[in-house]
Amino acid sequence: MRIGLIAIDGCFGSAIASIIDIVRVADGARGDVDPRINPIELAILGPKRRVTTTASMTLSVDHPLSESAEFDVVVVPALGTLTAAATNDVLQSRDARSVIASLGRLDEATTRIAAACTGVFAVAETGRMHHRRATTSWFLGPEFLKRYPTVALDLDTMVVVDGNLVTAGAAFAHIDLALSLVRSISPDLAQHVAKLLIIDERPSQAAFVAYEHLRHEDPIVVEFERFVRARLDEPFNVAFVAQSLGTSRRTLERRVRAALNLTPLGFVQRLRIERARHLSATTDFTSAEIALRVGYANAETLRSLLRRERRRS
Repeated sequence: MRIGLIAIDGCFGSAIASIIDIVRVADGARGDVDPRINPIELAILGPKRRVTTTASMTLSVDHPLSESAEFDVVVVPALGTLTAAATNDVLQSRDARSVIASLGRLDEATTRIAAACTGVFAVAETGRMHHRRATTSWFLGPEFLKRYPTVALDLDTMVVVDGNLVTAGAAFAHIDLALSLVRSISPDLAQHVAKLLIIDERPSQAAFVAYEHLRHEDPIVVEFERFVRARLDEPFNVAFVAQSLGTSRRTLERRVRAALNLTPLGFVQRLRIERARHLSATTDFTSAEIALRVGYANAETLRSLLRRERRRS
């Protein structure tokens, strides 16, 4: 496999370094796992001969972007931004537009595209994600949905594979993205690399998502979350909640979906699971007691939801 790692000035330093290290460890260890595994090559692609990352790491570019089609996988790492405004500014830069144009010319039948964090925005700019599943940094989810409303965004999952398109979550999900690429070559090799580098499995972003951060732009969703958090132990009725907030059920459902990509009931279930896990880790309550405190009459209902959540991730 030939992997082309795109780098532009200001890209996330640790993202670049983690992908390089994981791929090179995998290539060095493949003979110990299975001698039949072909070499894994990695090269830096970019719009100029040298680029500087956020960590002031200077990289020599091995190939121009015009040669991207020669690689089996092209990886777009984080752009080095943490806000929607900064991400938009970078996407309008000359270097980013060159990257977007080169991605748009790739043939997905022969070249897989992988991206993580804000790098997913660059791929979405090409239009390739229309009606496809993807993920990105959870805290930029609302902005992503606003810019690319036809993408089926999954903010829970750490790595999403849709055909020849692979996307990963926030900055350190680059580790998960790199392991996913290695896993596509050999699951045993990926497992070996994870053990060598002591990389824990992190299939979901859900544990890291601060929902109050996601919904801050919509006052109705703010009030909705406050309302249901204060009443997680009570039965949930979306019509009653909407009336209590002075809005209609349809408006509440639409606004919650736009802000969080969840139904109101789906969001309440996530909050209940979040609190149940917290209570399980910090108290001596029994399963039945925890279930009652998060709105379920019996512990089996809660256990069923937790099992379903694990399968989803």
